[in-house]
Amino acid sequence: MSIRIKLLLSYTGMLVLSLLVFVLIAGLFTIAATGDIRDIRDFYKVHYQVNPLTEQEESIFLELKYLAKNEPDELQNQELLKEYDFKLRTVRAGLYVRREKDQVFESHTFNQPELERSLPHYDLNNNQIRHTFNIGERFYAYAKYDFRYSDGAKGSVFVIRERSPFGEVTRKLLPVLVLILIGIIVITNVLLYRWITRSVVKPLDLLRNSAEHIKEGNLQFSLDLQTKDEIGQLNEAFEDMRKRLQASIQLRLQDEENRKELISNISHDLRTPITSIKGYIEGIRDGVADTPEKMDKYVNIIYAKAVDLDKLVGELFLYSKLDSKQVPFMFEPVDIIGFLDDCIDELQFILDEKGIQLEWMERTADRVEVIADLEKLKRTVLNIIGNAQNFMDKQPKTIRVSTRISPEWVTVEIQDNGMGIPRDAVPHIFERFYRVEPSRNSSTGGSGLGLAIASQIIEGHGGTIWAESELGVGTSLFFTLKRAIN
Repeated sequence: MSIRIKLLLSYTGMLVLSLLVFVLIAGLFTIAATGDIRDIRDFYKVHYQVNPLTEQEESIFLELKYLAKNEPDELQNQELLKEYDFKLRTVRAGLYVRREKDQVFESHTFNQPELERSLPHYDLNNNQIRHTFNIGERFYAYAKYDFRYSDGAKGSVFVIRERSPFGEVTRKLLPVLVLILIGIIVITNVLLYRWITRSVVKPLDLLRNSAEHIKEGNLQFSLDLQTKDEIGQLNEAFEDMRKRLQASIQLRLQDEENRKELISNISHDLRTPITSIKGYIEGIRDGVADTPEKMDKYVNIIYAKAVDLDKLVGELFLYSKLDSKQVPFMFEPVDIIGFLDDCIDELQFILDEKGIQLEWMERTADRVEVIADLEKLKRTVLNIIGNAQNFMDKQPKTIRVSTRISPEWVTVEIQDNGMGIPRDAVPHIFERFYRVEPSRNSSTGGSGLGLAIASQIIEGHGGTIWAESELGVGTSLFFTLKRAIN
């Protein structure tokens, strides 16, 4: 659930609850005005039996009660009764006076024909002077006083007020209802705040703590928030960043180890020819080469070692630039069949001197164009064939070239019948300075960078390179190139 939806639900919940409470209060006021609910009417009857009149009505009632006790005949004076009724009508009450079974005065406020029959009987002891009564659905509260006129006739004076069953109590309960409404709103806000806090603020705190860990260099932790909202997406991105950063640091550490290993390998491979050169130079200085023949031999060996050093430095420089992606590739359409024909012709004479036969095994007669950097592709083929010729151990020494064509790729195979490579060493032959011999000597020739350079070049072409080998049988190296699309 997204944060937007959570906030929307939160505010919607607040609105709905507020509206429900408002409707409840409005309903109570409506009930107070109409008196439609009867089930709780008895509760209000008890209330009005104790307090039927307001303070103003009670004051007028006490005046009328005083007249009934001291000047009862005045309660037959219509003008006086009209004055008291006028005062009562201003406070929405009314006056009723009776003498025996006759009506002396009835306020126009009531407009109720059945009022006389609903009034209580005489009680000259006035044991209950306040009460309520119903006429149909209408509810009344009153205060009365029974007395005798000067001639001994019984009389009663009533101050009556029509009430809603709930009107006054609702008025009294209104502050309580307002407090309840405020309480509901406060509690709802607290619950919503807790919900938002648990679903938003707490995950953000976890992300902040994770950022603190990263700032301190600690990447050995993980975030495990399973939410699918924006916070969950942020957590997923943050966790991905942490993993990438951790992998970057590990890669940097690995590169540092590789750099140290590279320096060690370079030192080893440079030390061997340098040591030989120094040895032969010392032989010349010490007079060991005391004949022209020996001198020529020593000088030729020194020159050969210097050439090897120059070749090694050149390959180191090339590999370094390829590894750091600093060598530009000049791609163009190249006929791979014609290109391989040229490579075979170029190497044929040199290999023949070594007793190695270089030939086609599978060759198509059609022209097949690939996208390649001609110079670097030639370097790749020469490196692979040069590496193969160093490990030929059986007669006849043969290197075969094949091509396999697919709609998008051309696969070139260069196969030899040399000594082969152990299975566990095959995945490592494209690593820099890797030699199968544990001693890492260069007795077989080569710098240990030929196949590493070939791998970098083929990868720069967007292809792949791999090897298959069997001990005692031979080795096949494969690489792929993209076909040119006309």
